[in-house]
Amino acid sequence: MIDYRARFRTNLMIAGCGLAAFAVVPFVANSGLMFLAGLVAINIVFGLSWNLLFSGAGLLSFGHAMFFGGGAYAMAVVSLRMPEVPFVIGLALGAACGGLIALLFGIIALRRASGVYFAVLTLAFSELVHILITKTTFLGRNDGLVGIRRPVIDLGVFSIDLTSATSYYYFIIVVMALVATMLWCFQNSPAGRLIQAIRQDMTRTAFLGVHVQVWQLTAFVLSGTIAAFCGAVMVPFTQIASPEIAYWTVSTQPILFTLLGGAGYFWGPAVGAILFGAIDFGTRTMHGLSEITVGILLLAVVLMIPGGLLGLLKRRRKKARRMAEGSSPAQHEQSGKSEAGQ
Repeated sequence: MIDYRARFRTNLMIAGCGLAAFAVVPFVANSGLMFLAGLVAINIVFGLSWNLLFSGAGLLSFGHAMFFGGGAYAMAVVSLRMPEVPFVIGLALGAACGGLIALLFGIIALRRASGVYFAVLTLAFSELVHILITKTTFLGRNDGLVGIRRPVIDLGVFSIDLTSATSYYYFIIVVMALVATMLWCFQNSPAGRLIQAIRQDMTRTAFLGVHVQVWQLTAFVLSGTIAAFCGAVMVPFTQIASPEIAYWTVSTQPILFTLLGGAGYFWGPAVGAILFGAIDFGTRTMHGLSEITVGILLLAVVLMIPGGLLGLLKRRRKKARRMAEGSSPAQHEQSGKSEAGQ
């Protein structure tokens, strides 16, 4: 029997350690690395939102950029066109925008397609959103929206000044840690386990009286809402919303994060996002070669480490445990073959 309290404490400790590691970045790094760390924190939750759909509901999405971009542009429009609206309301509207996009497109996509066809359809919808952004004057067309100011949150009794890059960076890591923790709680709740049951055996779950499409749509909307929230949080940090954040290449990022870290693990996308950020920083001067480096890395992970880095570490830990227990060399060899087959 799974001890969910122990698992919650373990994951809470992981989130706390990650939060502490991000918290010390402004003290040990320059402003450029701090900016990169802030984007990595956002990408971690962006990857977790995609993996909720993939490892949770078993749905492959190639269009998560439309949610991320939708939330970012909603926040940018509220900040520039309606400055009297409180910042927290702007974040809520950004998340709701992504949820609405996911609801509309999810109703169409889940009824019309499944598997690879569903993935291609989400990619088509994402490109449609990108084209609409580039053709809409209100959204700045190809130039995007610039000059987005960081806010001061007025709580009545006191206010929180987030106008500096450092203060907003701390806001990002705290909010992202809270969202990641809530997402873990959802995935381990009865509703989250029901969605995972649909991925494992859709026919049997439907036979039990579960409306499969409704729960798949629920996962799709929740995933889109979280992705849009990430986009809404990012915009005041970068102070610009450009059409590139809704382009199809942004949809590949959470996929890459998940494959790098391990799709079968909750914190897999987090490991992948951190590694991707380190690679992006290391190849920043390689003009024209950065994308090639990332592509080669992805190919190597898929071919050589199919379970991602966390899967590799788990297999190594099991092997070391068996060796410590004194199993025979023949058993080691047979175990290695079975793990390679998996």
